[in-house]
Amino acid sequence: MSARSYYSSSIEDFLITHENYILAEMVRQHPFDLNDYTRDSWLSEIRILKRELNSMPGGHIALEFKIPRMGKRVDAVVSYRGILFLLEFKNGDTEYRNSTFKQVMDYALDLKNFHKGSRDKFIVPIAVPTEAPANSPSIQKYKDGIFRPFGVNQNQIGDAIRSVGERWAQSEIDFEAWETAEYMPTPTIVEAAQALYSSHNVAEITRSDAGAQNLNLTTQEIKRIVTHSKENNRKSIIFVTGVPGAGKTLVGLNLASEFHNSDLEEHAVFLSGNLPLVTVLQEALARDKVKREAEENHRHISKDYALREVKSFIQIIHHYRDEYVGNNICPSDRVAIFDESQRAWTQDEISSFMARKKGVRDFKYSEPEFLIQTMDRHNDWAVIVCLVGGGQEINKGEAGLPEWFDALRRSFPHWDVYAAKNLDDSEYLRGRTWSDLASGINLTISDGLHLATSMRSFRSENVSLLIKQILDNATEDARNTFCAVQKHYPIYITRNLDAAKKWVRDMARGSERYGLFASSNAARLKPRGIYYAKDRSSLSPENWFLNSEDDIRSSYFLEAVASEFETQGLELDYAIVAWDADLRIENGKWAHYQMSNRLSPPNWSRIRSENNKIYLSNAYRVLLTRARQGFIIYVPEGVDDDATRKHEFYDPTFFYLRNIGIPEL
Repeated sequence: MSARSYYSSSIEDFLITHENYILAEMVRQHPFDLNDYTRDSWLSEIRILKRELNSMPGGHIALEFKIPRMGKRVDAVVSYRGILFLLEFKNGDTEYRNSTFKQVMDYALDLKNFHKGSRDKFIVPIAVPTEAPANSPSIQKYKDGIFRPFGVNQNQIGDAIRSVGERWAQSEIDFEAWETAEYMPTPTIVEAAQALYSSHNVAEITRSDAGAQNLNLTTQEIKRIVTHSKENNRKSIIFVTGVPGAGKTLVGLNLASEFHNSDLEEHAVFLSGNLPLVTVLQEALARDKVKREAEENHRHISKDYALREVKSFIQIIHHYRDEYVGNNICPSDRVAIFDESQRAWTQDEISSFMARKKGVRDFKYSEPEFLIQTMDRHNDWAVIVCLVGGGQEINKGEAGLPEWFDALRRSFPHWDVYAAKNLDDSEYLRGRTWSDLASGINLTISDGLHLATSMRSFRSENVSLLIKQILDNATEDARNTFCAVQKHYPIYITRNLDAAKKWVRDMARGSERYGLFASSNAARLKPRGIYYAKDRSSLSPENWFLNSEDDIRSSYFLEAVASEFETQGLELDYAIVAWDADLRIENGKWAHYQMSNRLSPPNWSRIRSENNKIYLSNAYRVLLTRARQGFIIYVPEGVDDDATRKHEFYDPTFFYLRNIGIPEL
């Protein structure tokens, strides 16, 4: 019996085995109390499948086959003539519903993308509303071997399987080897947070290749430092670095999950200054908890109730910080995990905020210094884990990595500091030298604290490298990297927004998500129908990232535009990145602009501040690394009658990207 299925056998054995024995095997594997509805549904499916597969020679069947990344199970997998048929039953349903087609397509995509045994197999997703009228589906196969989902009623299953098997027969499948083949999922951060919060093992939902091994090694190294700090009454700060999408946030959530309910005085809290990320994760966890309580425990709880519990697990860092201003209260948390810690505020920024919003005058700390000071209140041991994204500072007043080191040198030389040698990179140093940054602190170098492999772009780990090379004007390097990336990860460029929208809609299948991005500094995309509201009131991140395709607030409608502020730390499957004249090629180099209302009439003016140039480049770095499976860049055509949208503002950028090799759609 396969651990991935509740029941698995040849079709021949399935047909001669009594239904009660099959049901008993399924009940034995089921981890929850069995309710009458589930039992009756299983019995109905067993009887239907016995009837429909009765005259089918060869083949195998698995019931309740596990899809770990999604936390779901396929009702039935039938292997026949070398093809995998995924059956999703809707017992008693009389309609063919898009929601069921999407559900079973998601199962097919998950197997194709992450299950080694399925990568070269034809996969046919079938919805079975048992009482629906007879259907004559048109059968369509995509180029990756997945078939377009279709529906049949309970009396058409056998005919549908035989018909597809006769037309597209493949080499017979070793079903036992298929079932036990390695499963290497790459969850979205939302999926990972949901799994971890519901006490699932992170190893079950993540890849097991070099990238995931790196993630596991980093987690173990952090836990070793935590143990060492506790046993030796030391205060330690750990800097975890990594390429975009490498899993820094996943490492932090995993640690917070492991320590969250600890009885060993190792309680941890996950903190982030990224309000949209925290909002989306809190909302996703709350929605998931409400759903799980209803499905698993038959208990109704309100979303507000679930949110109150969730907020003790993931918090916005500013709320956490404010709790300790003006007092000497010692935090209950021994381990504080700060996501995107490079975005913590400078002293000038936080002092101004405290004076304006909190009435606190003469606040003398930068945000890094105050957060260290807060954890320093423990008499014995404490650990801070800083998750650092290189080249990710995107807003005025964000201190970057150097301020953490300056604060340690200035006020906390007794703290132990752990980091990887990769911190010696221009993306982290902000114009400083590594020797300057590392002097005067108790530093230990640990290579295990750097995540070198992207987990987001599971189709190509080199996407973040490509974007770095593009923004560094490393044209030849970018051209070479693009040749490797494009084999598995599509990137296109277009000057037609409608074509871009059609591309993402055509690429996405099942519940794969797509959306429209633009820089917050973009000012002249509005005539093309792309408008980013500076007050952000037009976009609710939790609705944009979580709601379904029938909700006009969701990303699917390609109406609400998300900027680097809403998207940092989150991801879509496919994206449109709209490129304005704020970042443009001039004389072969990037030039940085902002729309100035001081000019009459308003027009673009050069950005002079080196920090603001960095913020703008990083904004595009964020936007261009949000898509897991591919993206398209939209560069508008210039116009002759608008001084803010001249051809020379857009054409050089378009041709620079084309010269790298990005094909035009």
